[in-house]
Amino acid sequence: MELYPSMMCADFGNLANEVHALDAAGVDAFHCDIMDGVFVPNVTMGTNDIRAIKAATEKPVDAHLMIIDPLSKLDLFIDAGADIIYIHPEAGNFAAKALLAIRAAGRKAGLAVNPETPVSAVEDLLPLVDYLMVMTVSPGFAGQAFLDFTLPKIARFAELKQRFGYTLVIDGACSPERISQLTELGADAFVLGTSALFGKGDYAQSLARLRERQLIAA
Repeated sequence: MELYPSMMCADFGNLANEVHALDAAGVDAFHCDIMDGVFVPNVTMGTNDIRAIKAATEKPVDAHLMIIDPLSKLDLFIDAGADIIYIHPEAGNFAAKALLAIRAAGRKAGLAVNPETPVSAVEDLLPLVDYLMVMTVSPGFAGQAFLDFTLPKIARFAELKQRFGYTLVIDGACSPERISQLTELGADAFVLGTSALFGKGDYAQSLARLRERQLIAA
C-alpha cells in the first residue's frame, strides 16, 4: 500500500517543513492538485509549488492536472520536475497523445477518472497508463463525502490492472475505514487529505496506523 499526501491540504506558510515531516513519516510520494478554475471550480497549486516540494524531498512528486486541454500545458509540468503526471480524459481531446508525450519525456503517465466516467470510456487508453487514479469525490475541493457508486468501478479497474500492469490509485475521502475496504477490492495506493492525515495529529503516527490496519486486513 502506497500513501500520497494531498499537498493542497498542507500548511503553505511552512511548506518545506511540511514536506520534511511527511517524508520522515514515510509517505511514498507527494500529490499536487493543479486546478485551473475552468475544468473544476477552484484554483490551487502550480509549477512553483512542484519545484518547492521537489527541492525538499527525493520522493516522487506528481501533478494531477485538473485543467482544460492538458496536452498544451504538459511541458510546464515536465520542466517543473513532476515525476508522474495525471491527465483527465474528460478535459479535452487527445488523451492518448498526452499520455504518450508524458512517457516520451521520461515521466510516468497517469490517467485520472471522474466519478461519473465509466470504465468503458477509458479502457482503450489503459495500455498507455502507468497509474490509474479513480476519483471517489467530484474533483475540485477537499472535504467531500465518498461516493459509494464508484465501488464497482474500482473493482473492475482492479481486475483490469492484472492485464495492463498499472498502479491503481484512489483519490477522495480516503478515511482509514475506506482504505481497508478499498485495499480488499484491489487498490494499491491512496491520496490522503483531511479524512486520514491532515489535521489528525502526528503524521508518522497517522501513517503507521493506516499501514497497521492494512496488515490486519490482509
